[in-house]
Amino acid sequence: MFPSTSATAPRFLRFPFTATSTAPRRAMAASAGAPSDPSPQQNPPSPSPKAVRVVVKGRVQGVFFRDWTVETARSLGLAGWVRNRRDGTVEALLSGDPDKVDEMVSRRIPVGPPASAVTAVLPSPADPVDPAEGFHRKPTA
Repeated sequence: MFPSTSATAPRFLRFPFTATSTAPRRAMAASAGAPSDPSPQQNPPSPSPKAVRVVVKGRVQGVFFRDWTVETARSLGLAGWVRNRRDGTVEALLSGDPDKVDEMVSRRIPVGPPASAVTAVLPSPADPVDPAEGFHRKPTA
């Protein structure tokens, strides 16, 4: 056990932590370097969303293309959907940050998953969708 005298007691026993003892120090430290104008910091405005509908031709059905599109679009933070079409193509609606949409259309989809062989990507403008909808698969059309 520790001796009962405060001079030999460990520091944590001499000065127990209390919220009231550190709160004034924290407030002083925070205000010492704070600017005199307490206006909130402005975030730069986000770019308006872009949406593109694409039809993908080639060997794109039966090769994990839709699931790969869902995973890739979600990783880029895009909203929209993907589905097979009866004519053997895949159709997708990609909506979100313009740079991410462009990356998906011009760099990701033309490559696709390993078993696919994309021969054409046909983009057309579309109306953006609510980001809260996320990205999902739709049934074949």
